[in-house]
Amino acid sequence: MASSNFIDYVKFCSRSGAGGAGSAHFRREKHVPKGGPDGGNGGRGGHIILRGNAQLWTLLHLKYQKHVIAGDGKPGEGGKRTGAQGEDIILEVPLGTVAKDFESGKKLFEITEHDEERILTEGGRGGLGNENFKTATNQAPRFAQPGEAGKEEWIVLELKLLADVGLVGFPNAGKSTLLSVLSAAKPEIADYPFTTLTPNLGVVRYRDYKSFVMADIPGIIEGAAEGKGLGIRFLRHIERNSILLFLIPADAKDIRKEYHILLGELKKYNPELLDKQRVLAISKSDLLDEELIQEMKKELPTDLSTVFISSVTQTGLTELKDLLWKILNNPSDLV
Repeated sequence: MASSNFIDYVKFCSRSGAGGAGSAHFRREKHVPKGGPDGGNGGRGGHIILRGNAQLWTLLHLKYQKHVIAGDGKPGEGGKRTGAQGEDIILEVPLGTVAKDFESGKKLFEITEHDEERILTEGGRGGLGNENFKTATNQAPRFAQPGEAGKEEWIVLELKLLADVGLVGFPNAGKSTLLSVLSAAKPEIADYPFTTLTPNLGVVRYRDYKSFVMADIPGIIEGAAEGKGLGIRFLRHIERNSILLFLIPADAKDIRKEYHILLGELKKYNPELLDKQRVLAISKSDLLDEELIQEMKKELPTDLSTVFISSVTQTGLTELKDLLWKILNNPSDLV
């Protein structure tokens, strides 16, 4: 997943089509000089529609599309003929895309399934032709209804990655290295903070051809919920993960403290994140001997499962995958 191609936020003006006007037409034929009203209805204006596409993983194709404009409906015609509908505009988006109103910030809806279609901006209704207004006392109405105007609104689309497991940790905790070892993903890896500037997805192969999806979220720092560091820009990706895998290196000064700082940032961003299943993995455990591991276990949080791993020596990775798979399929088993 190239960093320059990953776009998870776009803003654009969405304008639906206006409805066509109804027709104020009267039937006129050779032997029917005074036929009644037969004006048809106008066609509705085009909608702006979002459609889910499981093959997409970025909003890059919408980045430079600042105005999305649907077609206007055509006016009605004589002979009770309804005008053609305005052309709908269908925007394909990745699963996990959230549509919001830019002015109010209100969430409109979320696309979560392949081929799911939701109307983003509804087209104007077509006007009724004069045939609809005929009554016993007014059998020759000479008016018809105008079409309804289209809507224009500024829309924000935000992408929340859909993954089974989300990696949570401070910069340089070894998240990218772990993802590269467990999957075929090739995130950028280096020995300095904030190597990962965009989320990375990887498919983790499990036993008997099973698999699950893991997401490497850019590192959190203390104060991220208030916008420090990379801020809350990537915290929303964690909302769509079933399990939060906290990754803290074995050489951290205080593992318990770092865990609670991470937990606190998630709570400040969205308290509901604390309802998710959590696992703690101590990375870089190849630096430890067995005696030190046993001593460290006494100081670790007791309210979640803990695994000591090393991406370099691949120690504990099978145990980690077994634990994650068990929780994904039997969440009530988490201690």
